[in-house]
Amino acid sequence: MNQLQRLSDRIISRVKINLEEFEFDTEPFVNHALDHEKMLEFYAFYGITSRHPLYFNFKNSNIAGSYFLGKCYVERSAIYKSDVRGDELKRKGDSIRSAKNLPLVEDEMISILDSLLYKTLVHSNSHNPESPELFSIRNTISAHYANIHGSTLEGCFLGPFATVDLMNLHSCIVGEFSYVQLGELFHRKIDPGTIWIKSPHFEFKYRFKNTILENFVGVNDAHQPRGMIYDFVKARDQEFERLFEVMHLEPFEVPGTSAVNRYAVIKGKTRIGENVLVAQRAFLQNATMGDGSNAQENSYIIDSVLQGNCITAHGGKIIHADVGQECFVGFNSFLNGRSDERIKIGEGCIIMPHTIINPSMPIEIPNEHLVWGYIQSPEDLATHTISLDALAEVRESLTVGTMTFSGKGAVFIGSFKDRLKKILKDNGALYKDGENRGHAQDDQNISYNIIQPYRTGEPKGLYPSIRIKP
Repeated sequence: MNQLQRLSDRIISRVKINLEEFEFDTEPFVNHALDHEKMLEFYAFYGITSRHPLYFNFKNSNIAGSYFLGKCYVERSAIYKSDVRGDELKRKGDSIRSAKNLPLVEDEMISILDSLLYKTLVHSNSHNPESPELFSIRNTISAHYANIHGSTLEGCFLGPFATVDLMNLHSCIVGEFSYVQLGELFHRKIDPGTIWIKSPHFEFKYRFKNTILENFVGVNDAHQPRGMIYDFVKARDQEFERLFEVMHLEPFEVPGTSAVNRYAVIKGKTRIGENVLVAQRAFLQNATMGDGSNAQENSYIIDSVLQGNCITAHGGKIIHADVGQECFVGFNSFLNGRSDERIKIGEGCIIMPHTIINPSMPIEIPNEHLVWGYIQSPEDLATHTISLDALAEVRESLTVGTMTFSGKGAVFIGSFKDRLKKILKDNGALYKDGENRGHAQDDQNISYNIIQPYRTGEPKGLYPSIRIKP
């Protein structure tokens, strides 16, 4: 176990150097988050399909409970019960538009060095033109249920339920429950509860009041999470642990064009339509998934109905809700309806990442609206929603409640809708007559393989150095 402790100390020291200017010490978080004895209880898993590039290299690391799909190189890291998803890695010959369409000279690889990812999702859709063959995470610590989505990081700390999306971060601290999509960020500290999207053509910004955020995602002095959203997730953790305790499960019957991952929880009267993707660590209970809809990693859909082509992004939570056709529910959103106080979302709505709807009465959101922030009653809709048509008319700036928007609203909406179309295509929602295959079709036949740690001796808790390739 001494080697595992030295591994933890190494990660702490590397990240501390990068964040020295902030006088930010990650040691309390690591020491409170990692129970080295408990890490021995979990094995690591990797998936193999004929459609994903196979290469895994693990060296001097602890990867307890983690799930890997696609090419990945891990060295001197502790990746604890995280999900490293490489199913959108670029291949040799592919190109990135932002890199002047220069083709890749080799397959893209995920590289994780001297980092701790604590129950973190890593999604490989990188847009970094500086290193198109390498999706890099280095000298980084990520807290509970954070999302690293297409973002390369160096020397960063991500708070609980934070999301970094399609960008590059260098020596940054991202506060709990913050969502940032800014292209590139250097030596910045993002306040908790900040939702910030910026491009050359527009900027969207909103920040939760501290008094509200504390009820849903707060942290103690050691940056360990608490609050309603954390309690909701923690109460269901054991359901996932049961999946990892057995080798074989009876598959959940779905149409031949849909995929339900073996490490997803499916309970109650759940119905799955055509071209549906239910990813690993998704949780469905009494859920109806319309044709072409998806439940991405760490999402929860409970006592809810999703019409066709709905997207539930990583960490999205939908409880007692009726969601109309072609809606998007963003990262780590918390739609917390009740049986007699349901949430109804009209067709074509965009629920911004990290939105909280926690009503004390039934809530209904009209078709084609953008939704953000904290909504508790119908009166809150006036300051936390706007029709997409009204936003499209904005040419310079707009303030609604405490949300500020500047730039061209039509470009913002167009960019968002283009991205949603790509997500639907990538996930196989548009599959028909053998055309437009996506994850819902490609992920139907995955072989899962177990890797185990040393049980005794000096390297106890570490995994043997191992290379898996075709």
